[in-house]
Amino acid sequence: MIKVKDIIANKGSKIWSVGLDETVLEALELMAEKEIGALLVTDGDRIKGLFSERDYARKVILKGRSSQNTNISKVMTNQVICISPEHSAEQCMALMTEKHIRHLPVMDNDRLLGLVSIGDLVKSIISDQQSTIEVLEKYITS
Repeated sequence: MIKVKDIIANKGSKIWSVGLDETVLEALELMAEKEIGALLVTDGDRIKGLFSERDYARKVILKGRSSQNTNISKVMTNQVICISPEHSAEQCMALMTEKHIRHLPVMDNDRLLGLVSIGDLVKSIISDQQSTIEVLEKYITS
């Protein structure tokens, strides 16, 4: 069973974030530069929210707001669901499906370890299944 700690170990623990006072435009520029779909919104070392492409589409564009003049704090997702490094990939997928979310910060007590996306989970599950198939094929052919 794949654990979140294994996914973080493979992908790395680099976390991209913006502060509460930054603008939507600044967040979008960072997301484009890093080729990511979401950023944590932090105040010091505390998670205050999450800003995603979905937030941009629904809370900025559709509401006629200006990216240059709107602070992230006005459009971020406030209730962020976090997971532990011991969660399994399957548990995370179930949680994402139930809550209709695509990103989960990984916390170990009060320490932020990383951020996993639905893409990270799918990639790890597919890789694990491929390894299982290869082992079974070798067993069958030997």
